This record gives sequence, C-alpha cells and structure tokens, in this order.
Amino acid sequence: MSGKNDFVLCRAGLLKLRLRAQRVGSWLRNLNRIDRVLINVAIRVADRVQSPALAEAIFSVVSKLEGVSQSNVAFSRVMREAGLRLARRLSSLAQKWGNTRARDWASDVSFANFLAVMNLNNSGVIDR
Repeated sequence: MSGKNDFVLCRAGLLKLRLRAQRVGSWLRNLNRIDRVLINVAIRVADRVQSPALAEAIFSVVSKLEGVSQSNVAFSRVMREAGLRLARRLSSLAQKWGNTRARDWASDVSFANFLAVMNLNNSGVIDR
C-alpha cells in the first residue's frame, strides 16, 4: 500500500477525513448512516485498520467523498467562468451607457458569483 493509503487507515487519517467532510458539509449530505458509523467505529476501536475487509469498506467511503469533492470543484469552476463571462458583458454594456465605475465589475468575483446564481435560477442552465 502507498503512504496515502496507510495514512487513511490510521486513526489520525480517519479523524482528518471526517473533519474535512464535516467542514464542507458532505459528511451528512453525501454519506449514509452506515458509512458514517463505519468511520466513527474505526476511529474509536483501532489505532490502525488491519482487516482487509474493513480497509476496503473505508476506501469505498473515501472514494464517495473524493467524488463529491471533485464534482464540487468542477461545478465551482463552471459557475465562476459563466459568472465572469456575464460580468464582462454587463460591465461592457454599462460602460457604453456612461458608467465609468462599471469597469471594476468585469473582475469582481462576488458579482460574478451573483450573476451565475441568478442566471442558473432563472434559466435552469448556465448561459454559455
């Protein structure tokens, strides 16, 4: 096994995994009760997971959490790109109408996020 897998199979690695999942909200939202119980019991009972069956089950839970994490990153990237595209369009239009302060809108990430969410809520898909 590699060093990363060894870390996940020790108490410290499992604690770190659980804490990270709780912070991002995927602990309750994306894991069913049995997955959460599996990790919690492994943390309480053993300093290091030695059972191949338990290790396989833990890696299954880890892969669920990694899949959620990767999809969240992809969604955030799409939202940011779409929002910035909309912000550039609105900035350009407002500048043509004489609003000189609108130049800053094109690079304002908060404004871009707002526009992406509004667009998603209105149309159901992000304007490309």
